[in-house]
Amino acid sequence: MAKSPNKRITNLRALAAMTLAPVISGSRSLSTTLDKALDAVEPKEKPLMQTLCLGSLRVFPKIDLIARKLLQKPFKSRDNDVYALIVLGIYQMDYLRTPDHAAIGETVEAAKALNKPWASKLINGVLRNYQREKVALQHKLNGSMAFQHAHPQWFIDLVRADWPQDWQAILAANNQQPPITLRANKRHCDQKTLLEALHKAEVGAHLCEHSRDGITLEGAADIPALPGFNEGHFSVQDEAAQLSASLLDIQANQRVLDCCSAPGGKAGHICEQANNIDLTCLESDASRMPRVEQNLARLGHTAKLIVEDANAVDSWWDGVPFDRILLDAPCSATGVIRRHPDIKLLRRPSDLAKLAQLQAQILRSVWRTLAPGGKLLYATCSVLKQENENIVSHFVNEQNDARHIPLDNNQPVTWGVERPFGRQLFPQENGHDGFYYALLEKTRD
Repeated sequence: MAKSPNKRITNLRALAAMTLAPVISGSRSLSTTLDKALDAVEPKEKPLMQTLCLGSLRVFPKIDLIARKLLQKPFKSRDNDVYALIVLGIYQMDYLRTPDHAAIGETVEAAKALNKPWASKLINGVLRNYQREKVALQHKLNGSMAFQHAHPQWFIDLVRADWPQDWQAILAANNQQPPITLRANKRHCDQKTLLEALHKAEVGAHLCEHSRDGITLEGAADIPALPGFNEGHFSVQDEAAQLSASLLDIQANQRVLDCCSAPGGKAGHICEQANNIDLTCLESDASRMPRVEQNLARLGHTAKLIVEDANAVDSWWDGVPFDRILLDAPCSATGVIRRHPDIKLLRRPSDLAKLAQLQAQILRSVWRTLAPGGKLLYATCSVLKQENENIVSHFVNEQNDARHIPLDNNQPVTWGVERPFGRQLFPQENGHDGFYYALLEKTRD
């Protein structure tokens, strides 16, 4: 297995290969390797580093098919960094403006930086073969749906079965670079005031279509350098995720549970809905709770933070019912693949049944803590029915005191697709991520 990225490696492409190697092997997520790698490069090189890693993973299923055709035999796991270099070389040749000869030369040099000089000749041969055979090879592979859509075949099959009218648009959006979206902190400024501050700083941005607090940036940005960041005037949060707090219809002095809270974006938004919110943030992963605390502190909010398994209700609940619950359930994250393209490599079909079981279990557990007349919003960043409407449908049918509330019950809803239970959002090019929401009320009788 490749070494972890460190500052002794100065070749950017070699560092990118080391960052991707554990992702390709299935042992690490990109989020656990990329941040460390970015610390090892100069600030001016960070955008290219992110482009190489995120971009190559977005189209990895396609490049992987090409690379396997070009290689006589697969690499051993300890040489996944060399395989990652081949992937990066093909990515540069096909998707960046790098001339073929430059992409080949830079990739060969990177092999030397990995202290694997034996790989230089192999990489040079593979990439030059691709340069010569590109048209014929791509034509041969074009019959593969995985090649056409740059997704694993099992995932294509699931999305196509769930959404026969929308599956191609979903897959296409997954392959796009997502926009950066901000959420104005209403405790400090409103949406239009934040937009004016951005425009004054010559930052291209426009109001979101659906979120009353959201602003979408029209390009990349150094977030901490934007006006108002240090003062807590905004958070970075996708527009779809921004819909959750308003759907909960939070009132002053209510007791609210944010279940599966990390990284804390929705928790901050909950605090901005009304005065004197008594918020509890529940998160099972202790390593993620500091991020919740940091985000709330920057925004000027406070909450009770509990690190505990949501299903261990008797361990963390004090017996006082919650008026509102946001359950952002653990899921496949298939609605945010464009932000986390390593999902294409790391997720397995067998994960879905396990996740569905966990989602249903958590829903049953936290339902116990909801007050009669209280509301629970079930949310995921998945586009799969198995994790969304199927979970809610089964729960409502088995739980006598659960009532489904259509999301357009009190006001027109212009986003997503109405389902028998809840609404489904698909990822949109230059717009919001894929998300699912369903609102439930605990009956009083």
